Amino acid sequence: MVEQRDIKFPVEGGDFLRGWLFLPPKGAGPLPAISMAHGYAGIKEHGLARFAQAFAEAGFVVLVHDHRNFGASDGAIRHDIDPWRQIADWRRAISFLESLAEVDAARIGIWGTSYAGGHVLVLGATDRRVRAIVSQVPTISGYEQGLRRVAPDSVAAMECLFDGDERAQLRGEPLQRQQVVNADPSVPASYRASDAIAFYLQPLPPGAWKNEVTVRSGRLARMYEPGHWIARVSPTPLLMIVALADNITLTDIQLRSYEQALEPKKLVTVQGGHFDPYLEQFPNASAAALAWFSQHLAPVKS
Repeated sequence: MVEQRDIKFPVEGGDFLRGWLFLPPKGAGPLPAISMAHGYAGIKEHGLARFAQAFAEAGFVVLVHDHRNFGASDGAIRHDIDPWRQIADWRRAISFLESLAEVDAARIGIWGTSYAGGHVLVLGATDRRVRAIVSQVPTISGYEQGLRRVAPDSVAAMECLFDGDERAQLRGEPLQRQQVVNADPSVPASYRASDAIAFYLQPLPPGAWKNEVTVRSGRLARMYEPGHWIARVSPTPLLMIVALADNITLTDIQLRSYEQALEPKKLVTVQGGHFDPYLEQFPNASAAALAWFSQHLAPVKS
């Protein structure tokens, strides 16, 4: 049986990140390992355990952590998202995995989805401890996503919100907040699509997640361009999993970015929208990721 442990490890500033460590059934070690994290405003309870369980059952040690300011992890400014801070913290997660007796430090892969699908491109391009990468429905360009997802007549109001938040910070006021999901266009929110609302508002343990994010997180998201790093990932093997009707991180942008990646690389497409790899397309998405890690980290033992 797979063993699941609660873990924590320190990051810069004195905070601790917390998450789950999945250990495969006892076998010869040390074992290959996979580090995983969720996307924009997501927590580990948003569907990551299914992936981690599948990887651990196949013989991998798996670490799933909550980003700083979210879920079980520390962070004084709750629900604030800085992609570069999340990437720096993720390097500590890799170092934590390296320190475990159960883990072969020479065989560590990373798996990221959505916003974190962009993070793993940056990590893969800049941290050669990573030996295999799975980037699922990744953010490629915050700018291009913004052009597509924000109606032109709503841009001025959004920029006004950003600017007002900056001025309030100068006055020493608390960071302004907006919702992560809301279908009402009069309410500031990151996502309005019905599939996003259903995914983020799925039943979760009481108190685990709040439908809230800082306003400045949205500005940073629009400035984030992880696709710029994709050609630098090589020679680390890269698998990209793309949903063919993705209206969140946008199918065509992902496919165009994949063409800029160098070998070794592989593209797997699945039916449905952005959230289907966690749901209806989970068998296909998880099997593709497992096959990639098995090929490039270690043969899976029966």
